[in-house]
Amino acid sequence: MADTIDEITINYEEDGQLLVKEIDKEILTRGAWTTIVFHYQNWDKKNAEFGKDQFIIRRYQKVNGTYMPKTKFNISSQKQAGQVIAALQKWQ
Repeated sequence: MADTIDEITINYEEDGQLLVKEIDKEILTRGAWTTIVFHYQNWDKKNAEFGKDQFIIRRYQKVNGTYMPKTKFNISSQKQAGQVIAALQKWQ
């Protein structure tokens, strides 16, 4: 949990091992409700390295001064990311 939008991250550690590595993030909206798209990688225990690039869109709500995760949408592949982009551009 974070007190400011800029502090929000999806980096996740367990027993000192980084399991989810945030590569980048783009804040789409700011305010009591914020939307962020993250570019990240998960740790692959089998190969002892970070896996393929992944993307997720998350919405957070500020409750009692802290941003709490509310909803998320996992973009399952680069192909699906391209399809989302194409659909949005078609509707502009």
